[in-house]
Amino acid sequence: MSFKKINELSVFFPCYNEEHNLQKTFDAALPLIKEVANKWEVVIVDDGSKDKTPQIAKSITAKYPKNVRIITHNPNRGYGAAFKSGFYNSKYEWIAFTDADGQFDFSDIKILLSTQQKTKADLVIGYYLGRKVPFYRIWGSKLWQLAVFLLFGLKVKDIDCGFKLVRKKVIDTIPQLESERGPFITSEFLIKAKRSKFKIVEVGVHHFARISGEATGSNLDVIIAGFKDLFRLWIKLNFTQK
Repeated sequence: MSFKKINELSVFFPCYNEEHNLQKTFDAALPLIKEVANKWEVVIVDDGSKDKTPQIAKSITAKYPKNVRIITHNPNRGYGAAFKSGFYNSKYEWIAFTDADGQFDFSDIKILLSTQQKTKADLVIGYYLGRKVPFYRIWGSKLWQLAVFLLFGLKVKDIDCGFKLVRKKVIDTIPQLESERGPFITSEFLIKAKRSKFKIVEVGVHHFARISGEATGSNLDVIIAGFKDLFRLWIKLNFTQK
């Protein structure tokens, strides 16, 4: 795997109650970010955490005041809101994001960059090489992807994989993202990017079991919110736009 060091990279970490994971995730990513980009920034999006995540984020910022910023939501607004805050507050030409829970190997950023440089893609999106979550979440994701394919024609190996590399031009061009509480945000993002004719390429990334903290994506209210967003966008695209 070979890649050319890029000029600019923004990396953002959405986090909610990740006091046991945020520092380790940042420490693992930092040397790699410096290795792959000349100019870099990290945006930590604290989505209303109730544990010590805000204090840890502040300590990181204090150590790297020129390169690390914090976006704070108070109260918690949901993964979609954190996703949007990360994207809309990133300033550099390329934007990468991954969850702050430490379940991804950030060295895979090299694979994403290498793939982009070979294919000239606008978005390089990861898919799980063995997803380390309960089986019901895997099957739930498959059903979700089927619904998105049937309604929007979007076919990718894994819509919701939390490791992506995106050209900033994409987020600056596509219609404003709307989803907040539910899990629809990455689907909405890819649907709008595809409709705007941006090139999407997929590549496998490694995934580890969560060691600390609790995932919220399988909560019933989150799932219901996701399907509401799904049908709301379908109606908007098919019946309210010319």
